[in-house]
Amino acid sequence: MKTDGAVVILSGGQDSTTCLAQTVSLYGGRRVYAITFQYGQRHGIEVELAREAAAHFGIAEHKVIPLDWYGQLTTSALLDTRTDIRQKANAACPNTVVDGRNMLFLLLGAIYAKNKGVHELVTGVCETDFSGYPDCRDVFVKSCNVTLNLAMDYPFRVVTPLMDLTKAETWALADRLGVFAYIREHTVTCYNGIPGAGCGECPSCKLRARGLRQYLEQRGTLC
Repeated sequence: MKTDGAVVILSGGQDSTTCLAQTVSLYGGRRVYAITFQYGQRHGIEVELAREAAAHFGIAEHKVIPLDWYGQLTTSALLDTRTDIRQKANAACPNTVVDGRNMLFLLLGAIYAKNKGVHELVTGVCETDFSGYPDCRDVFVKSCNVTLNLAMDYPFRVVTPLMDLTKAETWALADRLGVFAYIREHTVTCYNGIPGAGCGECPSCKLRARGLRQYLEQRGTLC
């Protein structure tokens, strides 16, 4: 169901940029807004790529919100460049988890959406290929949607286009939208801040590369 516009939580990564492209295809750029957070992440280049994506897709407005205090409240390899990114053998997820991140992003995105008079809040979280991040689960998003509606007495609709997609299926979606090359070249998934194919070593890069390979094999264009 379409509403009167949408706010996209835009990180500059593969998933959120694909969601931005899809949202623009639904509404046109005039009723699409994006919000990006600068929270001290080690791959801070994603903020610049988010700015470029917002300009590329011609959206109505793009806000970059500084949250540079985040590292005062929690520890994460994503916030501390002195910490090696790793996933212990028995750990559910890598040490790049930032506690409460998606809940905070949804809250701030909802405040922005209400200010703009739109009801749809789009986020690129996914649990099919997720790396154990608790705030990427569908049950979390649904519960947060209820809480936001109650907190602000406003009918938000949190939309997760990628929730049930594998990374290969996300690449396929980008291709159907006509933005495959843009997503491949102008987004950053790498926790070490290398755009495109990235470092190839961090968990995020491996997930992206595996999905791309699977999709290209399915498409018959792997080279």
